[in-house]
Amino acid sequence: MATNNKEAFVTPLSQNNPILMQVLGICSALAVTAKLEPAIVMGLSVTIILAFSNAIISIIRKSIPKRVRIIVQLVVVATLVTIVSLLLKAFMYDVSVQLSVYIGLIITNCILMGRLEAFAMSNKMVPSLLDGIGNGLGYAWILVVVGAIRELFGSGTLLDYRIIPESFYQFGYENNGMMMMPAMALIIVGCIVWVHRIINKDIVE
Repeated sequence: MATNNKEAFVTPLSQNNPILMQVLGICSALAVTAKLEPAIVMGLSVTIILAFSNAIISIIRKSIPKRVRIIVQLVVVATLVTIVSLLLKAFMYDVSVQLSVYIGLIITNCILMGRLEAFAMSNKMVPSLLDGIGNGLGYAWILVVVGAIRELFGSGTLLDYRIIPESFYQFGYENNGMMMMPAMALIIVGCIVWVHRIINKDIVE
């Protein structure tokens, strides 16, 4: 059981990462990573929602009629998304504005529905909780890396703190405006996928 729990948590972080291996959650990876802060908040939000929805569905899975299981899953996820959205508006309003509709669109995130259907519906609560945390963090670290690269080279900052010294700009350095475009997020994700698959060549094959 301990091994299964460890695999449920660790595997999604790299070997079966939802973005790198399953190519899920790409839309939000492109949309909310122009800056590091919204990328972090989005990643943590998905992690929390995925962990709790996995746990809840796992607990009630035996009492859910098969014909309405997708509806039940959507209701659970929608409830958690609403709670997270309200908390962000209450305590992190500026970030919630930056994330705009993308917090609400977590409801349709393929990672959530995929893990609920493929894992939580057939496993106990603890492995399901760990699977949710693992997949959420696997998704989150990609967003954080992409967000950090885009903000650093696009704005010269990280979390709005100046990283590239002012002296660099005096010598002619300029921020790369292309980093603010969604296309660059796709290119960066593609490069991360490429490196990941070279490192994990045996797994991919």
